[in-house]
Amino acid sequence: MLRLLKATLNSWNGLRAAARSEEAFRQELVAFILALPAAFLVATDTWRRVMLIGVIVLLMIVELLNTAVEKLSDHVTPHHHDAIGRVKDMASAAVGLSLLLAGIVWLVAIAERFGLI
Repeated sequence: MLRLLKATLNSWNGLRAAARSEEAFRQELVAFILALPAAFLVATDTWRRVMLIGVIVLLMIVELLNTAVEKLSDHVTPHHHDAIGRVKDMASAAVGLSLLLAGIVWLVAIAERFGLI
């Protein structure tokens, strides 16, 4: 039980650190807060609501991993390094793909809800 409490505190500290230091993560937190009620307006069944909220959570997860890669890379060497630059670009691409997925899921759900498809 103590291990679970420590893991929860570590997770909370990580979320707080990301929210304090990363503008992109703060924007995604706003998107999450807006997505919660919006999912109930857009989706008519529980699984679609879970999907709409879930893609935003997935985006936040990928953003946290991207931030971790960037922070660790900058700690390893603050100087420009081609290989580390490629790793950081790949992590950024993962965020971009997550954004694309979230956008597609939300657009399809909205289009379905309003009879556009």
